[in-house]
Amino acid sequence: MKLTTRLKLSLGALALIAAVPMATAQAQTRGGTLRMIVQPEPPILIPALNQQAPTQFVAGKIYESLLTYSFDLKPQPGLAKSWEVAPDGMAYTFHLQEGVKWHDGKPFTADDVVFSLSELLPKTHARARVILGRYLDKVEKVDDHTVTIRLKTPFPAFMLMFEPGFAPMMPKHIYAGTDYMKNPANQKPVGTGPFMFQEWKRGEYIKLVRNPNYWKQGQPYLDELVFNVIPDSASRAVAFERGNVDVLRGGDIDNVDVKRLRSLPNVEYTTQGWEMFSPQAYLVLNMRTPPLDNVKVRQAIMAALNRKLIVNNIFFGLGKVATSPFVTTEMFYDKNMPSLDFDMKKARALIKESGVDPSAYTLRFLSLPYGSTWDRLGEYIKQSMEQLGFNINMEATDAGGWASRTGNWDFDLTLNYTYQYGDPALGVQRLYVASNMVKGSPFANVQGYNNPEADKLWTAAASEVDPAKRQELYSKIQTILVNDVANGFLVDMEFPTLYRGNIKNLVQTAIGLNESFSDVYIQK
Repeated sequence: MKLTTRLKLSLGALALIAAVPMATAQAQTRGGTLRMIVQPEPPILIPALNQQAPTQFVAGKIYESLLTYSFDLKPQPGLAKSWEVAPDGMAYTFHLQEGVKWHDGKPFTADDVVFSLSELLPKTHARARVILGRYLDKVEKVDDHTVTIRLKTPFPAFMLMFEPGFAPMMPKHIYAGTDYMKNPANQKPVGTGPFMFQEWKRGEYIKLVRNPNYWKQGQPYLDELVFNVIPDSASRAVAFERGNVDVLRGGDIDNVDVKRLRSLPNVEYTTQGWEMFSPQAYLVLNMRTPPLDNVKVRQAIMAALNRKLIVNNIFFGLGKVATSPFVTTEMFYDKNMPSLDFDMKKARALIKESGVDPSAYTLRFLSLPYGSTWDRLGEYIKQSMEQLGFNINMEATDAGGWASRTGNWDFDLTLNYTYQYGDPALGVQRLYVASNMVKGSPFANVQGYNNPEADKLWTAAASEVDPAKRQELYSKIQTILVNDVANGFLVDMEFPTLYRGNIKNLVQTAIGLNESFSDVYIQK
């Protein structure tokens, strides 16, 4: 994203933005319960501590960040009502909304922003840790409602990181001076969002209720949000078909059911709301484990996978074959990457070149517990690798177990999908730089990829303000990562949302269903 010298909203524009919810409030229907599905069941609801997709989905209604984003990734007001960027791109000043309170009644102030960005997130958040640790100089409180963030070096992607999953604002009065991972508030989240935590009946549902003191006057419109835990995709499809749930999020149902459910009466369908995330599915090959440390072996595995078949027969056309670690919608994507086409004959030749005897290895394949699509994908990869002579043991686990084992490198193979966050410096770099080879998160460099040449290019590209020069640097990076098979890039994913026609304002921004739902309502 190009840095502009000033991004301050005029007072007139702010007044107009603030007036919209109030002006239209009389037309909204108040009350009601929105019934959704969360799958798999998240291990925790604190986005500063866990960044798995189900956590972000539920927590986005409890916690907020400084900004949100339009479909074209332009920043919009959140907990910050306006902002300025210094001409040299080294300082960002945010002016905070006034009258915002935490769910326990304490005021939200600049102290919470300083604490979140300079103390908590750099220690607990895998993505934020990379950005803040490398580029943040200091966060300064100007007054209770003004914060200035100073960087060590220009970082053009900085304004894209302030959504609730990436930079959630956390309450200093609850977390400061505590063991963040063991704080009792982790079991009963306290945010500033339009909905408050009420109940979590493990294995059944999570219930959030209306925040009566929400800072946006008159909002939220809904009384309750219920996130149902339904164990299998067929049952989730039946629940929607029978009217027991109102919304299906991407991944809730098997892709084979999407067309049928989309055709039901009074059902709306959209693929908007994923512009910020642009997820990519990939095979993670633990390079600490022989023979996966051998690049020829990794190339052979990729050659043995028919990714067109994966897109068409496993994802049922909801996606594209990945040709790069950058999805096709990501900034600086380069379509001119080395080909890794399906060719079993070539795969066997590469194994021979590697000098590895596949039959001498039994590899542990940790299943991704996100539904039947991932189960089928795992089985297909297992069969393909067995054709190369490997012995594969599939190991099942739940979402928390998968996150723990993957984050602690306790696997040989696993599947993952990660969000790319608009700019590669935010969503892609974290997966490949050696400095993020840290235990604790499945969304870091868990495969153990180490390439000093690529690391230097990542650093240069992230700070380069000339888009043409950034493109040149990112093209070099993509070529290196594809040739090294730094991950097994499989599918640039497409997620559909299905919902009842009487649900209004459901998908309005680039973070889609991870939004706060403050102005979502059910038309009677």
